[in-house]
Amino acid sequence: MSDIVNPLANPKGVKKLCELCQKPAKRQCTKCLVTFYCNSEHQQNDWTSIHEKVCPLLVSIHAPAPFGTLQSDREHHLKETLKKQKNLVEIAHLEAQRWVSMKRFRDALPAALLFLRWAMQVYGPCAVELVPAYLLLAQANIGLGSLSLANEYLSKAEWTLMKTPGCSHTVLHQLHRTLGRLHAAMGKYTSALTHFANDVYYASEVFGLESTVTSGGYFLLADVFLKQNKPDVAHSLYTEVANSWHAHLCKLMDGISQSSTQPEECFDEAQCVETDQMLRCILEFEEQRVKPHPDQSAMLAHSLAMLWLLCNNHTKALEYGKKAEALIQGLSEQNALRESIHNLLQHAEKHLE
Repeated sequence: MSDIVNPLANPKGVKKLCELCQKPAKRQCTKCLVTFYCNSEHQQNDWTSIHEKVCPLLVSIHAPAPFGTLQSDREHHLKETLKKQKNLVEIAHLEAQRWVSMKRFRDALPAALLFLRWAMQVYGPCAVELVPAYLLLAQANIGLGSLSLANEYLSKAEWTLMKTPGCSHTVLHQLHRTLGRLHAAMGKYTSALTHFANDVYYASEVFGLESTVTSGGYFLLADVFLKQNKPDVAHSLYTEVANSWHAHLCKLMDGISQSSTQPEECFDEAQCVETDQMLRCILEFEEQRVKPHPDQSAMLAHSLAMLWLLCNNHTKALEYGKKAEALIQGLSEQNALRESIHNLLQHAEKHLE
């Protein structure tokens, strides 16, 4: 990545705008030659977030059709360019989602902005395909405390969905989850609960009541109930989340033991970090209760051990496996869980030898 000022970046009469802030720009990426910045900080931020991954693709997208070609060749060129543009949209989408999942909200913004701009170009300014970009921009701004800007993006998402009758329940669950996050951040707990309840409804319609996707809505509901000083309600919701994740992780472990699937294929880095944060939050809540339940804590520690084993981090898997083993020592009716923990410890220790 180069941040050298290109004196030819702004030919007379041609206005170049910064990729991140849309202000007049004098810096140019010397690799793709199509991306401009107002200063080196914005160039570095964009490079870290998304530009490094899409710079060669931008060169290809902006390549003109060969001069003097046949109509069929020009049509083929346009078709291939559209395919590359859609690929660019997907890469930006995945990168923005990854940064948001890791709570690196500032890094998420350039990727999400690129996602939005190219989705507009490919699908049009009012297409439903823009909604995920609006939601990611809203989530990043909520994380950064820019709630008014987050509200603007969510208003655009809602307006787009109003113009799209019969949109998928997946998009509606994502919309209500993000609206719930915004209202919770604003201290509007009643409306936050309503949005999270809608999130759970739409997610369960698509993924089922016991899925880990739906359980994310339960987790967010529990957080609001804790803020309302209702720990018993929060505990019941946390239990649903813990049970869903434990069952899911056990299935993944069984699948790996019966096939040649590699653990790293089950979770990417962002998913692993996000799930770890959620399960640790529930475990800490359980351990701080007036009357903690060692069986519940053991199950959560076992879940964290399985998660890190599936993420190929055997050191953390061993750490949480030993914690689960210690928690279950005094329990007499947990033979199946005890055996699972024992097998996990053996697996983790074997890979650390």
